Amino acid sequence: MSAFIYAATRTPFGRFNGALAGVRPDDLAAAAITSTLATVPGLDPAAIDDVVWGNANGAGEENRNVGRMAALLAGLPVSVPGSTVNRLCGSSLDAAMTASRLVESGDAEVVLTGGVESMTRAPWVLPKPAKGFPAGDVTAVSTTLGWRLVNPRMPKEWTVSLGEANERLRERFGITRERQDAFAARSHRLAHAAWESGFYDDLVAPVEGVDLTRDEGIRAGSTPEVLAGLKPVFRTPEQGGTITAGNASPLNDGASAVLIGSEAAAAAIGADPVARIAGRGVMALEPQDFGYAPVEAANRALARAGIGWDQVGAVEINEAFAVQSLACLDAWKVDPAVVNQKGGAIAIGHPLGASGGRVLGTLAKVLRETGQRYGVAAICIGVGQGLAVVLENCAVTGVKA
Repeated sequence: MSAFIYAATRTPFGRFNGALAGVRPDDLAAAAITSTLATVPGLDPAAIDDVVWGNANGAGEENRNVGRMAALLAGLPVSVPGSTVNRLCGSSLDAAMTASRLVESGDAEVVLTGGVESMTRAPWVLPKPAKGFPAGDVTAVSTTLGWRLVNPRMPKEWTVSLGEANERLRERFGITRERQDAFAARSHRLAHAAWESGFYDDLVAPVEGVDLTRDEGIRAGSTPEVLAGLKPVFRTPEQGGTITAGNASPLNDGASAVLIGSEAAAAAIGADPVARIAGRGVMALEPQDFGYAPVEAANRALARAGIGWDQVGAVEINEAFAVQSLACLDAWKVDPAVVNQKGGAIAIGHPLGASGGRVLGTLAKVLRETGQRYGVAAICIGVGQGLAVVLENCAVTGVKA
């Protein structure tokens, strides 16, 4: 039995402290659920067997199983269960992979997946003292991004910042600042063009009560020359620093949703499947090498799909950093023209738990638009992991309801 994508939508991705800052993450998740189900009006929500939701933080308003909370807030019947998975940046792609296994095993016919992150509203946390009434000060720790409350037993090379880890990756593969800036400028140019052409019109639904219809971080006028003027963030120029705020993904708020079902579920959903989940892959490396983990994850997914890179016509890789994206593309030896054809996370944004659903939904539509048969969605994940999914275009294979 195979698992298929039937529908996918997302909210616009807002900037940190931007237009979506006033929206709770559980409400963002509910908005993505509502907009996705609106695309399949024939589906009785009671027929949804499970909700599997991704979230990377879990420390704030999305606590206590945001997948279940979002389903309730979206008005799904109380009989529809829900769970939340956390694989950091890959959480919503992991959710979709979990759902596909549920369908393939016969444990479910229809599963609603997705993910959410409000990096703006991520709280500060205070660790509890080892014993009562400490005399000294206590420091509040931000949960927005990166390591926090690190176990002292962790080797220090594992717990370097995400940016420093990618500066090391840049040194390892000799990826220049110029290549990174050019890649970042391309992301903005293609994202802007995709919005102007209407590509995202049916993939992105505004959040009720918020005046935001497009991704907030896209800078149409971004060029390599403009980006070259930005200062490195994680190392000084004297230290060889190349990663800037312009060639890395920003902090964002947003949610995405993907409806997955069996071939037989088409009748209940009232729509034809869009793409078949043909292969899945997961890989883990040393934590500081997380940016390179998608390489083998994608290779494994392709092997399980029974195809090679020469048959792949579209790639969506989450652009956490330009340098790690380029390192992966160089390893795969794919045509850069088929990669992130509608822009990527550097321009669109990277609300951690929502990005996997975004790349998967975008890939499915790109395959339909281009007529290519196979595509790969891949994402790097902090603490040394990577995920990838191979999609097969149902318009090519002729699978219909």
